Amino acid sequence: MLLGVGIAVYNSILSNSAVHVSGLIGSEKQPFFDDIRVQERLKELGYVVEYQKAGSRQIATSFDLSSYDYAFPAGLPAAEKIKREVPGSKSFNPFFTPMAVASWKPLVDVLEANNLSKQEKGYYSLDMQAYLNTFQQKTRWKELENNPDFSINKRLMINSTDVRKSNSAAMYLALASYVLNANNIVKSEGEINNLFPAIAEIFTQQGFIEGSSAQPFNDYLLMGMGKAPLVMIYESQYIYQAANDGIDDDMVLLYPKPSLFTKHVFIGFNEDGKQLGLPLETDPELQKLAIEHGFRNSNMKYFDEFINQHNISLPKRLVNVIEPPAYEYIESIITKIEQQY
Repeated sequence: MLLGVGIAVYNSILSNSAVHVSGLIGSEKQPFFDDIRVQERLKELGYVVEYQKAGSRQIATSFDLSSYDYAFPAGLPAAEKIKREVPGSKSFNPFFTPMAVASWKPLVDVLEANNLSKQEKGYYSLDMQAYLNTFQQKTRWKELENNPDFSINKRLMINSTDVRKSNSAAMYLALASYVLNANNIVKSEGEINNLFPAIAEIFTQQGFIEGSSAQPFNDYLLMGMGKAPLVMIYESQYIYQAANDGIDDDMVLLYPKPSLFTKHVFIGFNEDGKQLGLPLETDPELQKLAIEHGFRNSNMKYFDEFINQHNISLPKRLVNVIEPPAYEYIESIITKIEQQY
């Protein structure tokens, strides 16, 4: 009993002496900050971190950032916008994750049979050029060859979050715009105007879409193949689920080819925020905990150990990786899409 009281007093002293830092985060990082091990390590380093969740684009465009100590969005475009909005801010790069498409083994077999997917060394790739060609042809699942178990009238498409709010959808937009632009990063309004009808259809044809990256993945986990045959997610979501609650044997990841990383950029606005950024980027314990939440970082040795420990099949290294367009061009496309709703 006395030991418990002593620990409580010690924790109270730590909390009272710690720097309280508040900011905005993308929803995909909530499990990391809610992890008691992360909270205790941050306390040991002198911080109590408070957060408010929001879509990464919303963080960049819809908040009075002067009210916060930091922002921690997903994706370079949102981070670049935020840094411009707050002169004197400082950025850190704690971790990153590839974009991936959550699917199902029976469907991957169908995609392979129709030259849309390919089995690589220990993982599956998704040919984005072939997929977008099929999507533009308005192909339905029942029209695919060698498809005995999913011959339904649903249109073949990747579901995503709301591109008006969420980074994961913005990264899908970045991939699609690159492929549709003859494998070139979009860098002019003229290119945007030429590509826009094809890009807009990717999002407007989905119907109702969620603003948070957590919800489409939850639909995938809970509602199954019929509701969510192909879902654009962060690789980190899949790894965290597989390592903690487990995944069904039929669940599988497809890696877009070309691929794209989402960098999770921490931006400190004032001295308290800037001081927090450094341990998030460099503290070995926090870096290991980030890996256990599915993120990749500079400690690739531990990342490899962790995924091997949990028998998760994924590429250790991705080679065919592109960069997203500059913030102005992504924002221009999204603004045009907003006008379609």
